[in-house]
Amino acid sequence: MSTAETPSVLFVCVHNAGRSQMAAAFLTHLGGDRVDVRSAGSAPADTVNPAVVEAMGEAGIDISAETPKVLTTEAVQASDVVITMGCGDACPYFPGKRYLDWTLDDPAGQGVDAVRPIRDEIEQRIRGLLDELGVDVRG
Repeated sequence: MSTAETPSVLFVCVHNAGRSQMAAAFLTHLGGDRVDVRSAGSAPADTVNPAVVEAMGEAGIDISAETPKVLTTEAVQASDVVITMGCGDACPYFPGKRYLDWTLDDPAGQGVDAVRPIRDEIEQRIRGLLDELGVDVRG
């Protein structure tokens, strides 16, 4: 359960293998323990997209040990902000939650060259989110 001092953010995409993994990794990396971070997929893949792992590695963040997780109503209920990335109606809706929908290209089936600009856009959005939440970015 999050407290007023520690906002809780859930990132949701269909497979939890690309966009939501990158967003969660950036938020954890930049926000540290000042933000509770979760990610999940409405139809999770078996593994994180290797091109996504490579692109994040280039940014100095190792997500090779991450595994896609299934979206649960508990995860949504425990989060202050729910950020969806292309999961449409598959994402459960709860009144009183703050929902943001980030329209981002799906890195599925793409090589690392196609993933880099998606990664960079996600990083910029995470920095903006941290600013909105009043969380200082780590150096």
